[in-house]
Amino acid sequence: MNALMTRGSLFDDFFRDIAPGFYVRPLHGDALPQPSQIRVDVKEDDASYCVQAELPGVPKEDIQVSIDGAVVTLRAEVQQHDEKKDGEKVLRSERYFGSVARSFQLPMEVDAAKAKAKYDNGVLTLNLPKKTEGKVQRLAVE
Repeated sequence: MNALMTRGSLFDDFFRDIAPGFYVRPLHGDALPQPSQIRVDVKEDDASYCVQAELPGVPKEDIQVSIDGAVVTLRAEVQQHDEKKDGEKVLRSERYFGSVARSFQLPMEVDAAKAKAKYDNGVLTLNLPKKTEGKVQRLAVE
C-alpha cells in the first residue's frame, strides 16, 4: 500500500528531486491505499467464487464487505498515527485518516447468506457461493 492519501503530484516529485532535504516523508512509509491499489484476485469453480484482496496493515474490525446480488463492495477504514520523539520533545507527529472502497461485479449473483470472509496476514479471503435459485434452465426442443 503505497498511497492511502494522494499527496503525490508533479510538483512533489520535482521538489523531491531538486531539494531532497526539504521533502518530508511519512515516518511509517505507508500512505493510505487508493481503490486501484487494493489488489483483487477472483477465482471461480462450479459452485462458488473465491476472492482474495490485499489489505495489509488494516485491522479486521475496520474492514466491511457488502454483497448486493452480483456486486461485491470492499471498504476499509484506515487510521495511522506516528510520532517520533527525542527525549520529551516531539520532533514530528503525523496522522492519516481515511477510507478506501472498491466494488466489482461478478458474472452471477452470490448467495450472501452462505458467504464467508476470513482475514489473515493482510489478505482478505471471501468464499462466495453462487446463487442457484432463479438459475436459467434451458429446455430441450422436441
